[in-house]
Amino acid sequence: MAVEPSPARDFLRELGSSMRPLPRAILLVSAHWTTRGHRVGSTPQPRTIHDFGNFGPELAAMRYEPPGSPDVARAALVQLHDGGFEVSEDRERGLDHGAWVPLSLLRPQADIPIATLSIDPTRDAAYHLRLGRALHPLRHDGVMILTSGSLTHDLRSVTWNDPAAPTDAQASEFAAWIHDRVEHDDREALADWEARAPHAARNHPTPEHFLPFFVAAGAGDAGKRIHSSGTYGALAMDAYSFA
Repeated sequence: MAVEPSPARDFLRELGSSMRPLPRAILLVSAHWTTRGHRVGSTPQPRTIHDFGNFGPELAAMRYEPPGSPDVARAALVQLHDGGFEVSEDRERGLDHGAWVPLSLLRPQADIPIATLSIDPTRDAAYHLRLGRALHPLRHDGVMILTSGSLTHDLRSVTWNDPAAPTDAQASEFAAWIHDRVEHDDREALADWEARAPHAARNHPTPEHFLPFFVAAGAGDAGKRIHSSGTYGALAMDAYSFA
């Protein structure tokens, strides 16, 4: 998505250019930082982490290095600690591709300070909803809580040679179910997605790429879908906002 044309790429660019007012900082939760308990990244100058291979020199050469936001990181740590969560500070963690790819499209100027937070894939969706709720007060202090993963992430069904391939039925049905549950603010059903959503195990053989969604939902209130598209035949690229 960082280098290839796609509807999701265009959406993120347009979303970033229309953000008003700009947040004073962003707390970003990426599917690619997984830990037991939670770590909060508080480095003053996050480095670009190239946590992937075999994607060509263009991606490997990319850098996205905005200022860090230690104050927001420590505020998040306090909120989570007070909420009863196991959490610690990481003063060296940089930005993995689940962070810098969307950020580079949203804000190519790299001028908004960033703090980061890990997810715990040993915990379920209901737990991550509570985690998001503990972070809610940060939103009243000018902090955007931005989460990054994938609405579906079945890499076994990806058509790698055709990014424009139509999204298959099982991914589309899963995406439609999530949309319907968000529209009805049915958080009980969403929290039980692994049992209730159609083709849940097929679309998420492991849950880590979907868990950041629940942090965003917990940190906000009513949700709405603000983008819907697919790529490579099996990856739903939908985006949601929780006001």
